[in-house]
Amino acid sequence: MNDMVPVDLVVDHSVQVDVARSENAVQANMELEFSRNKERFGFLKWGSTAFNNMLVVPPGSGIVHQVNLEYLARVVFNNGGILYPDSVVGTDSHTTMIDGLGVAGWGVGGIEAEATMLGQPMSMVLPAVVGFKLSGKLRNGVTATDLVLTVTQMLRKHGVVGKFVEFYGGGMGELSLADRATIANMAPEYGATMGFFPVDAKTLDYLKLTGRSDETVAMIETYLRANNMFVDYKQVQAERVYSSYLELDLDEVEPCLSGPKRPHDRVTLKNMKSDWLSCLDNKVGFKVKPWIKTSLAPGSGVVKKYLDKSGLQKYLNQLGFNIVGYGCTTCIGNSGDLDESVAAAITDNDVVAAAVLSGNRNFEGRVHALTRANYLASPPLVVAYALAGTVNIDFEKEPVGISKDGKEVYFRDIWPTTDEIAEVVKASVLPDMFKGTYEAITKGNPMWNELPVSASTLYPWDPKSTYIHEPPYFKDMTMTPPGARPVKDAYCLLNFGDSITTDHISPAGSIHPDSPAAKYLKERNVERKDFNSYGSRRGNDEIMARGTFANIRIVNKFLKGEVGPQTIHVPSGEKLAVFDAAMKYKNEGHDTIILAGAEYGSGSSRDWAAKGPMLQGVKAVIAKSFERIHRSNLAGMGIVPLCFKAGEDADTLGLTGHERYTIQLPTDVNEIKPGQDVTVTTDNGKSFTCTLRFDTEVELAYYTHGGILPYVIRKIA
Repeated sequence: MNDMVPVDLVVDHSVQVDVARSENAVQANMELEFSRNKERFGFLKWGSTAFNNMLVVPPGSGIVHQVNLEYLARVVFNNGGILYPDSVVGTDSHTTMIDGLGVAGWGVGGIEAEATMLGQPMSMVLPAVVGFKLSGKLRNGVTATDLVLTVTQMLRKHGVVGKFVEFYGGGMGELSLADRATIANMAPEYGATMGFFPVDAKTLDYLKLTGRSDETVAMIETYLRANNMFVDYKQVQAERVYSSYLELDLDEVEPCLSGPKRPHDRVTLKNMKSDWLSCLDNKVGFKVKPWIKTSLAPGSGVVKKYLDKSGLQKYLNQLGFNIVGYGCTTCIGNSGDLDESVAAAITDNDVVAAAVLSGNRNFEGRVHALTRANYLASPPLVVAYALAGTVNIDFEKEPVGISKDGKEVYFRDIWPTTDEIAEVVKASVLPDMFKGTYEAITKGNPMWNELPVSASTLYPWDPKSTYIHEPPYFKDMTMTPPGARPVKDAYCLLNFGDSITTDHISPAGSIHPDSPAAKYLKERNVERKDFNSYGSRRGNDEIMARGTFANIRIVNKFLKGEVGPQTIHVPSGEKLAVFDAAMKYKNEGHDTIILAGAEYGSGSSRDWAAKGPMLQGVKAVIAKSFERIHRSNLAGMGIVPLCFKAGEDADTLGLTGHERYTIQLPTDVNEIKPGQDVTVTTDNGKSFTCTLRFDTEVELAYYTHGGILPYVIRKIA
């Protein structure tokens, strides 16, 4: 089976920060990356030759979203003389970054993406569109990160889950393409399906800057103008009609961070010290100081070129911000180990350690297991906090540090003006840099090019591999769909509160040495130093099933205040690792369900957060609300998503999770409708009504086929 639409695969989530503060960091980290991931990369390289219509961008090239902005995105497709608007779905929730370029795009789970690759249409309920009007201009010294954190908080408060957001207004002309892309990137954090910026003159300028030809840019402009899809802010703008409205005067935005555990918890810079001190009471939930781990991982090779040309990189190197690689590192959990003495001090003294990063994710346990507080900030603020060596500082009143001549240096002394930044950008960011980088991007690097690849069109599975394992989704599959399956007398595997993220469900970071996944690897003679991460072992279902609900910061109500990846096996009362309890239920012939609060499955569009529970035997999730992508992924794996009615949840209904649950779905598939009411009963006499969150007929079809993958196979066979 070949993919039926153009597919671009950027390998960007496997580099780890093993070596930092070194001129050799890029090469050293890449060598370790290839050593750890040789099997995975071999599999991906095989795919680049075995399938048609697929481009693989090798490791070390950059982060998918920046590569998409600078190189991959077409804006308007020209397919044999037929023109149509570009659109994209990507297997990362921050695919929305491309909306800043005027390309409609958003993240989906790998499950849904696989179906799309095989020609299946996207299915969704027509979304409401929120109009977000921007006016004014950002004040001197205020960054795009400050703006996006402000926008994120406003949109979270407004409520935009499952909606589109379109930005418009006079302030648009004051935002660079990079600023727009930063705001669009954070759509998952404010909950929207996408945050869209229509194409205008700024977009065309960026396309030229990044090496697109004059002919291509002229074609894009002509097509979009002819179809009334180009916005010209030099002309009077007609008033637009939206489902709801928000407005922000850019002049009101002030420097800020976000954290310590959620991207939409904004903290103004002037209040950062007091916010940090309050965190210490609630532990759950010029040179850089030597205990600070510093790293710089740009989104593309172009960044190094303009940092070098501007002269900035040599000073960043002096501060320990040497480039460590090109890919997702810190915010995916690949931040690498801390110095042993620092790690020991944190653990032995129960220190609340903090991370400050210019990424987009700061969920608990994600950046590093030992950093309980994690703040999102602009890149220059990250450097400022590294210089200070602590977040316990008020930059308005306290010095960042002491100069060589003994003078106190304050934040205001080192912060550049907006004009200064613009002047350096204009002189240092040049079109030839983009052209030179992307002309060579698909040629790979020596390590990638030396990987041996099978010429077979079928992949030769190695049963001994702990990285690539033949997936179990088609075992015992018949060409007849199984139809609706009853959920009767199921036990509750886990009982959650609000804001359980896909990182809680399926962590991407390091594998804990006492976890079921570690036990599996040890049994196969894999040493601890070679465990790698869950993210790097996604090609092995045996490990990923064991890694489901393995986040060390997960909070399960069954454990009554304890934190960690364990649960209670209800029939026996045993406290077990979640995977072990799930297998015990399976072996006993029992179905399981999950109880959850609001925003279940928020965060990354991680398909393993649905695949893993399915492999553990979970048949349904009953929650107050779901994040859009995760709910879709559950449907795609044949797991029933149910929502409590408004004003109700497990606590108000008196559910402890020790009950047994029967979900009264009709056995006749023709009697099941998207969004219908479903009665749930328990063995102790409770009964309550939920909303069935199969939102479309297509999702319902996925369920009756046992998931999206069996459905697609049956359709094309």
